[in-house]
Amino acid sequence: MASRAVWKGQLRLSLVSIPVEIHSATKTGARVSFRQIHGPSGKRVRYEKTVPGIGPVKAGDILKGYELGDDEYLLLEPDEIDAIKLETKKTLELVQFVDFCEIPPLYFDRPYYVVPTDDLAEDAYRVVRDALRGAKKVGLGQLTMRGKEYLCAIKPCGDGLLLETLHYADEIREADPLFSDIEDEASDDDLLSVATQLIERKSDPFDASIFQDRYDAGLRELIERKRRNKKTPRARTGDDRSSGGDDNVVDLMSALKQSLAKDKSAGKSAAKGTSGKSGTKSKSTPAKRGSRSKSA
Repeated sequence: MASRAVWKGQLRLSLVSIPVEIHSATKTGARVSFRQIHGPSGKRVRYEKTVPGIGPVKAGDILKGYELGDDEYLLLEPDEIDAIKLETKKTLELVQFVDFCEIPPLYFDRPYYVVPTDDLAEDAYRVVRDALRGAKKVGLGQLTMRGKEYLCAIKPCGDGLLLETLHYADEIREADPLFSDIEDEASDDDLLSVATQLIERKSDPFDASIFQDRYDAGLRELIERKRRNKKTPRARTGDDRSSGGDDNVVDLMSALKQSLAKDKSAGKSAAKGTSGKSGTKSKSTPAKRGSRSKSA
């Protein structure tokens, strides 16, 4: 499957603008994933947005709440937040250059490939790539994407350029409170010598392909073994994506029947009163569904 660009625009260095595309450098779905299935019915488990005592709510009724403390929230309309979202700028300007080793690893977030959009852009693209490689520098800039502004670092990567989004300074947690209890004493010389020899003996060029996700491999082996076993339980969910309304009817009917049975146990006259006020009894249904969703 061809990669789809997540951003298109201009990579700018002073007066030079290069048309580029940005593609995610990592793959989603490369590891085993599961869906939750309700064992007795074999149907997929769904998650609904509910309110205790009310039940499922409409998306249009949901506001953004900023926590002020003491269980108090400042309510903001979605339109108010959308109004201050940054417009998607089509330019990533390199405004500063630093040595790669100057950026602490904990600042790096997600990697992306930067590629020229056409043959005419390749010449300028190669010049920037080779200049960064020759200077052993990383270019810094800010990129606006999906209404958010990202701090970015661009560096050579093979025949191309790699962009890595960086955390902002206020997103990094201070390490001092965690490391302050570690005593600042010199290590024992003999122990240090042995540890250094072990490190040197196991030193090799980095090759990620020699490492495997043993948990993922074990899951795949388990799935294949269970797939070949005809006794393994299976569920055929079918296309139930539009069955939300039917589920509501089933839940409502179940709640009404439970309420009716409860009232019948109190006496025949109470049961007649219930059947004459079914609309009143149905009010308990959303609360029941809301509590059930919370427990799930």
